[in-house]
Amino acid sequence: GSLVLLAGLRSAGAPVRGMPGRLLMVWSGALIVAAIIPTTPIGQDLDVAAQIHRYASVAAFVSLPAAGALLVPRLTAHAAWKPVARAVEWVALAGGFGLLAITYVALPGEGVLIGLVERLLLAAEVSLLAVLAGWLAWLTWRPSVAKAANFPAYHRFIAS
Repeated sequence: GSLVLLAGLRSAGAPVRGMPGRLLMVWSGALIVAAIIPTTPIGQDLDVAAQIHRYASVAAFVSLPAAGALLVPRLTAHAAWKPVARAVEWVALAGGFGLLAITYVALPGEGVLIGLVERLLLAAEVSLLAVLAGWLAWLTWRPSVAKAANFPAYHRFIAS
């Protein structure tokens, strides 16, 4: 879905070219790798596959808030995307705080409540995608909705 969203953003003329687009590609690719390669259950030693899964997850968790942070000034400068820039900024900020929290929990926190922190971070990151997808849908379907609503009324049709 993230790859389709990136293609849609590019086709709609959203300012995602360059590093934000590359980071969205990293997010998408890392999610695919993490979904394909399994991890080991808690308490077991990490094998090679589990380490690949872990580093792919780290790449995904880091790349999306970074892409959001890089998108904010571009969205602000783009007239069609300016209304959504503040929401992207707040969700990217939440993702950044989530990265700080997961780093603390994973390193000095010894993994206590790491599942909860991962899910909260994932919620912030999916919210970023939802904001972009929602605004893309609004920009894409708004002209067709306006055209569909612009039909002659019954009384106007009879009068003509």
